[in-house]
Amino acid sequence: MMSLVRWNDPHNIFKTKLTHVIAGDIGGTKSWLVWLAYIAHQPPRLLFEQRYESAAFDSAGELLRTFMADAGHVLPPDILCLALPGPVELRRVALTNLDWVVDADMLGAELGIADVRFINDFQAAAAGVATLQKTDYEVLNSGLTRLGATRVVTGAGTGLGLAWMQADSHGEYQTFATEGGHVDFAPTNAQQRELLNWMAATLEVQQISHVSWERLLSGMGLTALYQFNHLLFTGQSAQSAPDAAWIHAAALRNETVAMAAVQMFADIYAAWIGNLALLYQPRGGLYIAGGMAIHLHAWLKAERFMCIAADKGRMADLVLQTPIHLITNPRAGVQGAIKIAIS
Repeated sequence: MMSLVRWNDPHNIFKTKLTHVIAGDIGGTKSWLVWLAYIAHQPPRLLFEQRYESAAFDSAGELLRTFMADAGHVLPPDILCLALPGPVELRRVALTNLDWVVDADMLGAELGIADVRFINDFQAAAAGVATLQKTDYEVLNSGLTRLGATRVVTGAGTGLGLAWMQADSHGEYQTFATEGGHVDFAPTNAQQRELLNWMAATLEVQQISHVSWERLLSGMGLTALYQFNHLLFTGQSAQSAPDAAWIHAAALRNETVAMAAVQMFADIYAAWIGNLALLYQPRGGLYIAGGMAIHLHAWLKAERFMCIAADKGRMADLVLQTPIHLITNPRAGVQGAIKIAIS
């Protein structure tokens, strides 16, 4: 975990000139915000931290005003650094799975913050990898690690994120955002081909013609997989669309359709991980992040997961040479946002 000092003595604040920062990992479901102060070349000092339900707010400005009020600080911070789920274009982001459009300059003017920075959420997750301790992740495949080699981080949550990291000439990792979760889904067996056809027909009703990996590897994806398996097992469409938390809980109770849906989710996730191992050859490590991975860790840690990930024909050994880790620390994204903010 990133070295953060919890600092509760208000008198110390005035003894040294400090830079105050709000850093946040904004998600389609939850947003995690921290207020910290730091002096150059010293560990940042945590002053306040809070998580919020993103959908409870109409805008990022409303969320941040609430956080600033809850923090109890009279003056605005010097820097605001937000990790946001969507492509950052000209300091502006239309969030992928939340009905917000956030403009850095407008937000800074609204909140009285001079320095506002936006980064992609998985760019923050990638930076967060450098802050992890061995207790913050589990090894799914030891592989053959190479110092300074490419790293990749991906994760299913409200959406499906992907970023990669490359070491520069000084050995410092630079992070690069992608929207790889939106590439075309590719089935790996007859049942998944049936799933693809069913998903395409379902989305066509909503006038959506593109079935991406995110449509299946996400909270909404697990719901879709439950509905598909309900149809397979019963021959009838599901009466409702349960959310991911309900499906996970039902799978833990050994409910048949939920168990099948979660296993299919894990199988598709494994194929995705194998694809990334071939695409990037990340000998520096392939890291699986996101809340869904933490909740479904029992399925991802099973031998079946790596067997499917490595089911790449002549390239199977290349996948097995990849170090693959499951991040169990839910703060990785916000730690990455902090790291970028104070760099």
